[in-house]
Amino acid sequence: MIPAEFDYVAPESVADAVAALAEHGDEAKVLAGGQSLLPILRMRLNAPGVIVDLGRIAELRGVSEDGDHVVIGAMTPYSEVLASELVSTHAALLSKAIATVADPQIRHRGTVGGALVHADPAGDVGAPALALGAQLVVAGAGGTTRTVAADDFFEDLFTTAVGDGELLTQIRIPKHTGWGAHYEKFVRVSHQWSIVGVAAAVRTDGGSIAEARVGLTNMGSTPLRAKAVEEALVGRQATDEAVRAAVASVAEGTNPPSDLNGDADYRRHLATVLTRRAVLAAAGA
Repeated sequence: MIPAEFDYVAPESVADAVAALAEHGDEAKVLAGGQSLLPILRMRLNAPGVIVDLGRIAELRGVSEDGDHVVIGAMTPYSEVLASELVSTHAALLSKAIATVADPQIRHRGTVGGALVHADPAGDVGAPALALGAQLVVAGAGGTTRTVAADDFFEDLFTTAVGDGELLTQIRIPKHTGWGAHYEKFVRVSHQWSIVGVAAAVRTDGGSIAEARVGLTNMGSTPLRAKAVEEALVGRQATDEAVRAAVASVAEGTNPPSDLNGDADYRRHLATVLTRRAVLAAAGA
């Protein structure tokens, strides 16, 4: 199919992009990697008057280090994050999750920031961002910026704290150096969206779990963080029996969808099984 007609703007700075969004208001749509937006345009599920393409804004790309944080530009493609030694060393959970995203072609074009702002609950970046306590930097009019904790970033289905006329510019991830990490994803077909996914980062000490971070994919209208399970894991031995008991309640309070891939109860069962597997793998057990 062919998209409806639209005007096209390709700013070369964040300031110019924000100005373009302010000028065009509700008529504007932001184009990052385009892996979600372009199919929507082609099927005419959305017909914006203006596309604001962020592809020429160099300041939005790249991975760097800032003290005790790894900083990822919002327009950095998955493939670049996956190849980053900084990320694999200090935020391994994100690397593990990105390695499961679609296929090499999608990972070459799709961007981490685009996925976070799109906020598909079945996407594989939100749960690791939550689990790692990421901070999302948002730019607005007049050169203003604000930082939103990942816990507050995802508001509802396809809805985030990025407001009208704002752009996500950076993802700042506290270093989790030395932590084990694993992303356990259940799909029916290779490269598919997660039916359920679990992101787990674990720091062990002498065979027991000293700290744990657990995020859930596609168990509600937003990615979820399993804080009660994190607390239950602390002090447990990294054994199947101990971890099984600690994660038994992981699906409590969740609201997973029911669809052709499985009903809500099936997903709750999957979440329990996958969380046990992810935590044990992250702990090296």
